[in-house]
Amino acid sequence: MTQQTVSTEPKSGRNPRRLLGLIPSYAALILLTLVFVAPLLWMVSTSLKPNYLTTRFPPQWIPQTLSNEGYSTILTTSSGNPVLQWFLNSLIAASAHTMLVLVTASMAAYALARMHFRGKNLMFVVIVLTLVIPQFVFLIGNYLIVQYLGWLDTLVAVIVPGAAGAFGVFFLRQFFLSLPLELEEAALIDGANRLQIFLRIVLPLSKAPLATLAVLSFLTNWNDFLWPVYVLLSPESLTLQPGLAILQSSYTTNYTVIMAGGVLASIPVLLIYIFTQRYIIEGVSRSGVKG
Repeated sequence: MTQQTVSTEPKSGRNPRRLLGLIPSYAALILLTLVFVAPLLWMVSTSLKPNYLTTRFPPQWIPQTLSNEGYSTILTTSSGNPVLQWFLNSLIAASAHTMLVLVTASMAAYALARMHFRGKNLMFVVIVLTLVIPQFVFLIGNYLIVQYLGWLDTLVAVIVPGAAGAFGVFFLRQFFLSLPLELEEAALIDGANRLQIFLRIVLPLSKAPLATLAVLSFLTNWNDFLWPVYVLLSPESLTLQPGLAILQSSYTTNYTVIMAGGVLASIPVLLIYIFTQRYIIEGVSRSGVKG
């Protein structure tokens, strides 16, 4: 009589050793997530506390007493601290800046990637070299230009400067070079001109890198602090980041109000991440068009 061997492997096909080996990886990812999420959770928790509890030791992650004084102060219209106006100014400035960056960077990148003209390579080298120059070097020159054009104390002063940045041109040019040239040659044979090819073929294939550049441009303008301080003078013209700094007085600091303002400033960033993360991952992971 022959004996039948009984298999000791689990029917599910999963290897227990492999699952055990994944535990350190998942533990490291959870720890890294907590490191990044903890400041956000602490900001929300502090914004819901009375101000006298914000500096108590040991700190309370879950406040025993909830208070809306921070948000009521933020949402109350004040001539000295119009926080909602700052929020609207930042939203308008960042959105307009992003659209301008996408237009200028995409057109310049396509010209450098596909069109042939004298000095193209030298121009691209000069554009890339500007990436290593600290931005504050351009501060005085940009200020004098804005002052000459009469843009001081207007949102135009924080929208236009920086819209022709080198990073967007470099980023999109590298992607345009990876697109199959045969698509554009076929369109040329069919009678399309360069502008039609750019609008109807290149841009529809570039949704992922354009979305990535849009998010980076929006966040850069949204978080900008130094430049708006120099060019926005009146309280009602300020954007959110320099405006929130006014909430901190010289002698006392109302952490509840500051954290409530931080929560308000984080809302657009979180919404952008939720709705564009798929495009960002696609833009970073792929190197050409889909087959």
